[in-house]
Amino acid sequence: VQLQASGGGLVQAGGSLRLSCAASGNIGNINVMAWYRQAPGKQRELVAAITNGGSSNYADSVKGRFTISRDNAKNTVYLQMNSLKPEDTAVYYCNYVQRFNFYWGQGTLVTVSS
Repeated sequence: VQLQASGGGLVQAGGSLRLSCAASGNIGNINVMAWYRQAPGKQRELVAAITNGGSSNYADSVKGRFTISRDNAKNTVYLQMNSLKPEDTAVYYCNYVQRFNFYWGQGTLVTVSS
């Protein structure tokens, strides 16, 4: 499975960005797609995840501000990020899990200026 992420960039605090990640290859019907992030000097953390059935969960730090969604026909997951804060600055990684196998995208940098 290959993952191609896009949509990162520089935004002012309070602004919005939308990340996209398209999966290709041996895509199964049952899977989970997610976004993780890693800030400088910190561990990678889960931001949000969504199953192929549409069930989602979020890190407490982004609840109410970020929305994860997916288009199963396009094997694509999205992360709509609103009300961005400087502490959201990180490299965001797309993640795909299928049958206990983890796949990672290349990461896309999100920088939020104060």
